[in-house]
Amino acid sequence: MRFTPQFLDELRARLPVSDVVGRRVKLRKAGREWKGLSPFNKEKTPSFTVNDQKGFYHDFSSGKHGSIFDFVMETEGVTFPEAVERLAQIAGIPLPAYSPEAEAREERRKTLHDIVELAAAFFQSTLASRHGARGRGYLADRGITPATQLKFRLGYAPAEQYALKEHLGAAKIPVEDMIEAGLIVAGEDIAVPYDRFRDRIMFPISDWRGRVIAFGGRALEKEVAAKYLNSPETPLFHKGATLYNIAAARKAAHEGGTIIAVEGYVDVIAMVTAGYEATVAPLGTALTADQLALMWRMTDEPILCFDGDDAGRRAGYRAADLALPLLTPGKSLKFAALPDGQDPDDLARSGGREAIADVLATASPLARVIWSRETEAGPFDTPERRAALEARLSAVTGTIADETVRRYYRQDFGARLGQLFAPAEVVSRRHGFNPKGRRGGLPSRNSLGGGFGRGQLGEQPYVAASPQLAASPLHRGHRAAIPRREALMLQAALNHPWLLHEHLEEIAAAEFRHADSQKLKSALIDVFAHSAENFGHGSEGEGQRAELIVELTRRGFANVLSRIERTITTPSVWGARPEAAAADVLLTWKQLVALHTQWHSLIRELKDAEMALGQDNSEANYARLCDVKARLSTLDGTEALVEGFGASSGRAPRSL
Repeated sequence: MRFTPQFLDELRARLPVSDVVGRRVKLRKAGREWKGLSPFNKEKTPSFTVNDQKGFYHDFSSGKHGSIFDFVMETEGVTFPEAVERLAQIAGIPLPAYSPEAEAREERRKTLHDIVELAAAFFQSTLASRHGARGRGYLADRGITPATQLKFRLGYAPAEQYALKEHLGAAKIPVEDMIEAGLIVAGEDIAVPYDRFRDRIMFPISDWRGRVIAFGGRALEKEVAAKYLNSPETPLFHKGATLYNIAAARKAAHEGGTIIAVEGYVDVIAMVTAGYEATVAPLGTALTADQLALMWRMTDEPILCFDGDDAGRRAGYRAADLALPLLTPGKSLKFAALPDGQDPDDLARSGGREAIADVLATASPLARVIWSRETEAGPFDTPERRAALEARLSAVTGTIADETVRRYYRQDFGARLGQLFAPAEVVSRRHGFNPKGRRGGLPSRNSLGGGFGRGQLGEQPYVAASPQLAASPLHRGHRAAIPRREALMLQAALNHPWLLHEHLEEIAAAEFRHADSQKLKSALIDVFAHSAENFGHGSEGEGQRAELIVELTRRGFANVLSRIERTITTPSVWGARPEAAAADVLLTWKQLVALHTQWHSLIRELKDAEMALGQDNSEANYARLCDVKARLSTLDGTEALVEGFGASSGRAPRSL
């Protein structure tokens, strides 16, 4: 029987070598490899190694070396087709039926690979041509350099309806083949098939071997139905069974890199540019079991690093639920919590590799994330509520298929419950706290709001730390991302120095939570104090701005200025830009100051509410905390209105 490369690749992806070999050889972990006694020779000292990243075993005593197929043939004395059949049974994959039609389909796949590669080259050359100026402008705004564009083979699909179709037609490619490759849209109600991707930045999607199999397209026009559009399912492409950047990530993981999963194409590019080469992303859908299997093949504990908003947290929880039934000894996930409202691209621009490292260093294990989610429904001040929590945890752990992993999860959650519900005096003595005035049965509140908590619940009772406070650079160190609103306020003052003259009191009174923001603000005020007469509301704004930059650079703020500029990742915040009209600058400034003041006031209320709940686990205090969090959430949504300003500068107003 003949098997297609696609089928054999799927078997390799689903069956790590250590799983197959571990059925016959007792293996122990040794760095990135596994070691055991040779199954081919009698020995006392292990000389047999398995490397899941490379996908092979090697026996130093006999010199034998190979893949999962070789191992089954060597140890079970079977032929290659028989080895494939046995491995398919282990993996739960039905064998493909062999037929002349199946062989023809494989030949067809080779043809489609060639066609998709032609399309990738066309998009790439179009981006580099005069027709790609619009696309190059977008990529420049996102900080994606020409070198990075080449590395990821980024391209541009022209706005014309038949540009790719005509290009492929000139190469004698039949329209039917273009349709089957997912490049052309056709149908009974479509008289003339047309290009699927038009006026979009093109991100080629490669398979495990690095061959282009599909595309993701990012629209440049705002008024389109889908900002991102992927290729449809084709004989080459199944979006739930591959990951963006998987070929490069596989190589990086083999060289010691940590597999990190983010949400989108640009996030992957930002992470790789910052030095995290082993970064991947799902393709427009929630993470799938096949994608988890691919990551686990490359590393034992990939880190999921989703956006720091409610949608990102929900995506993380879905991934946690997906992973639980699939856990095996040594295979799990970690979850990194980004600052509120930021994605990896924002963080890489504003804080660079160091800020990303800070976030990854605080990644939470899967068990902690599950615990945080299930304890969000507190308080647990009645027997019924405690019983409900215990029932939820029992149901969650019951989904874990592996008996050993399930047993350890139940032990872990049982210990946490014991701490959570322990009488105050017992907990306080255990942790060296003064129990006076404390009440028993109170959970830590660092999980409220759906974040992946920084501290482990139950380990340090009565410590309140909401996601907003936990994500603050005050808690995370000075290298964390500069908050976007603080960056906007500073950028507005730098680009329009007359604000220093007319709104100095507001600038001075602003509470900046990031140490670098605060230092730059103080330096700005000091520079103004020594040369206030130079910053009136006049027409010499560019000269005044240059003077400020020169002086601040002289004082050692060049890096902070660069980070401030990189933090503003969208050109739509018009009022902070140098070319904005004074009226737009003032309108934006007032909105920023109002939002900033409200936010800090609410953060103080949040801290007070959390402390009150820590002292008295009552319904009234819990309701107060929920109310403050609801107002914070509403405020975060209101901030988007700042992006609508700019009518005085000639910018078309947005509908609010």
